[in-house]
Amino acid sequence: MEVGPGCGEGNVRLQLLGVAGRGQGSLVDGRIFDTSLTRDPLVIELGQKQVIPGLEQSLLDMCVGEKRRVIIPSHLAYGKRGFPPSIPADAELHFDVELIALIRANYWQKLVKGILPLVGMAMVPALLGLIGYHLYRKASSPKISKKKLKEEKRNKSKKK
Repeated sequence: MEVGPGCGEGNVRLQLLGVAGRGQGSLVDGRIFDTSLTRDPLVIELGQKQVIPGLEQSLLDMCVGEKRRVIIPSHLAYGKRGFPPSIPADAELHFDVELIALIRANYWQKLVKGILPLVGMAMVPALLGLIGYHLYRKASSPKISKKKLKEEKRNKSKKK
């Protein structure tokens, strides 16, 4: 995920792992359904669907220290199903958020996020190929009964 330019970072788009922020969510009638104002900041790993889509989208172009009131339509929140009992169906949500920190992905985190899934996908056909080869070799090898195998072992031991 990328954050928009213009936050004192020299107009550079940052590759981020996540963000840390505080906020409070309320319904149109003012009822508060969630708050992180009285606890540690919420750390969100971007792109992992840890929060509703509308909230994540609103965080992407914020700057550190910025406070914002975000109004999220129901289709970018919980939609027709809602989140009973605190959030009814088709509810428009209001969030007051403050972005406290950007959490940049280091080299290893980028590597794990980008390359590891590809390696995992490549391993599946390789393992299936190995299993198929093993089964083919096993099926095409000559069948020797246990009795003949014991006789061959005895003959070998007698020859020594």
